[in-house]
Amino acid sequence: MNVSLEQIDELRRRANVGYEEAKDALERNNGDIIEALIYLEKQNKAKGERNFESGFMDSFKKLIRQGQETRFVVRKKDNTVLNIPVNAVVLTTVVMPPLTVIGGMAALFTGHRMKFERPSGSEMDINRVMDRMADTADRMRDQMKKQ
Repeated sequence: MNVSLEQIDELRRRANVGYEEAKDALERNNGDIIEALIYLEKQNKAKGERNFESGFMDSFKKLIRQGQETRFVVRKKDNTVLNIPVNAVVLTTVVMPPLTVIGGMAALFTGHRMKFERPSGSEMDINRVMDRMADTADRMRDQMKKQ
């Protein structure tokens, strides 16, 4: 049976499948869109329409998962002083911003180094900024010692 492009487009939109799957499902079901939808569901091929809410929630869940996997690490020389998920840092910053600022400044001026670490070990751009801040704090501390 020949199916029209309009039927294929409608089935693609409703089932979130490709042209080939939509065409095949329509041909198997004599052009009946409802039967084709049921067929695709039974085959576990129909993905359904994605709406804004589910897309947002998927993105939010992914962000939370990455925040749990990515670590905020504070070290002094070879000793790890703090190793916590980035989510904990974000939450602390939101709830108690002064504590985060004061803690960060204190860590910098006492010779600690801060870094964000991905599970894969790949380097993050923010770590270069953190290193420059630590280097600047080291120079300021050394200048204060000289005076």
